[in-house]
Amino acid sequence: MKVLKLIAIIAIFTSLVSCGKSTSKQAANKEGFDAIEKELKNEFGNKAYYTDLTITYNKSIGNIIGVTVTSAPESLKMGQWNQTQGKWKQNSEISLEVPQGSKAADFMFQLNNNINLSKLGELVEKSSTQLTAEKGIDNPVLNMAYIKFPKNGNTTKTEYVVMLNPENGGTTFTFRYKLNGDFIEMDY
Repeated sequence: MKVLKLIAIIAIFTSLVSCGKSTSKQAANKEGFDAIEKELKNEFGNKAYYTDLTITYNKSIGNIIGVTVTSAPESLKMGQWNQTQGKWKQNSEISLEVPQGSKAADFMFQLNNNINLSKLGELVEKSSTQLTAEKGIDNPVLNMAYIKFPKNGNTTKTEYVVMLNPENGGTTFTFRYKLNGDFIEMDY
């Protein structure tokens, strides 16, 4: 009887663990990117500062998240991190230089109401729909999505960039959007 209970507990635990979606398996849409943002905030904190944030999709392993991040911009030290298959790994530490009289935080962004992955996920969906309508490409797949933050720190010039490919590979279609989600251009 004890063995049956133990087997039942193990089966329930295994099904609960396997039902959870890791960030590597999140869909390239608003909900999936929102889950990735929650993971970033869980890992680096709600007040983390970023200079780079990229989500790359690989058919074999799923989403790969790459960030350059710090919790203390005034330290002028940032870590470059990647998450692959649910595991975070720091690749390097970066030292920043900022112009005399400037604050390092002025050259970084935070995930908040103005800049967020939920909006980026929406734009992936919008780009996919546009690509299907304009080019007749069914089931486009995310290649890469990222936040392009200007090196001069001018937040108003921040862009969301979405790169899609046909399901079986081929031409990469790049969509650029303003911070508010307005379409800038599609290039391929």
